[in-house]
Amino acid sequence: MANETQTPVRTGRKVVHGAEAQAKILAAVDALFYRDGARAVSVDAVVELAGVNKMSVYRQFKSKDDLLLHYLELRDARFWTYFEASLAKQPGHPRAQLVQVFRDLAERTCRPGYRGCPFVNIAIEFPERDHPARCRVAQNKAQLLQRLQQLAAEAGAAEPLQLAKGLALLIEGVYAASQTYDADLALPSVLVLAAEGLLAAAGVAAR
Repeated sequence: MANETQTPVRTGRKVVHGAEAQAKILAAVDALFYRDGARAVSVDAVVELAGVNKMSVYRQFKSKDDLLLHYLELRDARFWTYFEASLAKQPGHPRAQLVQVFRDLAERTCRPGYRGCPFVNIAIEFPERDHPARCRVAQNKAQLLQRLQQLAAEAGAAEPLQLAKGLALLIEGVYAASQTYDADLALPSVLVLAAEGLLAAAGVAAR
């Protein structure tokens, strides 16, 4: 599984083409946009870290916004890899699957170099809700709410959508808390307890 904080190795700058160039550029974008923010990162910085010629970037991508959308696609795929891996640990048990999602999220948000949710970060950077990047953010969050609602229904919640909204809000909260509270306070350590409290309040009992 890819690590959110992985940084590509810088190589000597040269002209590369096709799939090799795209892979190098996207690896650099993934590291820089996540760490520093999309608006703060210049194309020159991407070129420097990727170790490619600047022309390689313009051959592969139409604009910086195009780079941003590719970055969000990478992050979306990575998020769902994490999510499905959590579910796979508790096959056939939707309540346990939901708890596992929060258990794994708590661990992930405590990793060194963790910078919060990349989708939340991009939403903060781009206030225009009709911006293509914001639309991609909304798509990811809507899909997450849908999956949480599905699992809540399978777990026997009386009001699956309400439970899903509560769980989604809890997820967004730990993303923010991971960046605003001192690490020694270990707020994510109570994430599973908070999720279990919501499940109990929704009538989803542990079996």
